[in-house]
Amino acid sequence: MKRLINPYIAFLYLIPVLIIIGLFRFYPILFSMRASLFKWGIGGPGAFVGLKNYLHFFSDKYFWQAFSNTLWYAIFTVPLTLFISLLVAVLLNNSLRGIGIFRTIYFLPVVTSIVAISMVWKWIYHPEIGLANHILNCLHLPPQNWLAEWRGIFELMIGRELPLFLKGPSLALFSIIIMAVWKGLGYNIVIFLAGLQNIPENYYEAAEVDGASGFTVFKNITWPLISPTTFYVLIMTTIVSFQVFAPVWLMTGPPAGGPLGTTNVLVYYLFDNAFNYSRYGYGSAISLFLFVVILALTVFQKKVIEPRVHYG
Repeated sequence: MKRLINPYIAFLYLIPVLIIIGLFRFYPILFSMRASLFKWGIGGPGAFVGLKNYLHFFSDKYFWQAFSNTLWYAIFTVPLTLFISLLVAVLLNNSLRGIGIFRTIYFLPVVTSIVAISMVWKWIYHPEIGLANHILNCLHLPPQNWLAEWRGIFELMIGRELPLFLKGPSLALFSIIIMAVWKGLGYNIVIFLAGLQNIPENYYEAAEVDGASGFTVFKNITWPLISPTTFYVLIMTTIVSFQVFAPVWLMTGPPAGGPLGTTNVLVYYLFDNAFNYSRYGYGSAISLFLFVVILALTVFQKKVIEPRVHYG
């Protein structure tokens, strides 16, 4: 005689997980939506202001500066991370003696505290005793005031003032970008290595028989077959880059955003408004704006880029 099992009993096992997700995921989102419609201060909800917090974006120059800085951060961080991590992963994919040691070394920054890494890099960028300026001195190049330079990197390269967005990220922000790319390399290298090692060897053997060159093999075999991995790394790196906070706060703040606000990103500006100035309603509006931006970028990537991904 078969024992009858109620299929709905499975939901009982899901209740603890659903409670945790509800309390620590969905409830904060709904609470933030509600708070964004009020003039919410340290004493709790004040007057209902509707969409006024959102409309305030259009007249808040500091908000748009933070948004511009976040865009520059993502524009540089995402492609640099993809290119360098894939390049290193291809090199580490070779069967060389002691290759496991190098793989471990590259992964160490991932498991190291962002606070510790930010403090170390802050010393590296020190204008007087930092390693970065010491390297420039050895190359007979002028030292830089890395974390205090407000001028854009394109301005510094050209040697003259440029208008608005053409300035590029400030040297201070670009210094944080370098650190962030280095910090995230290890994780992305491991992901790319998994993708590379999943490619059947017979493809490469057939290409070798046909006399294909290294670049041709990479273009026609490696690149298409790791496109799912590349797509995953692209989406995750984009999301993480728009959520940057800790390095900015630890390396260039406070005050908000370092030199003339040129490292002030959206999450830092959100934090500054909500917890330093007790404008919780406005901070909640910024968080929801950031959520919409990340969601829109993710949907765009899935609609435009995913159809070109080779899952076969």
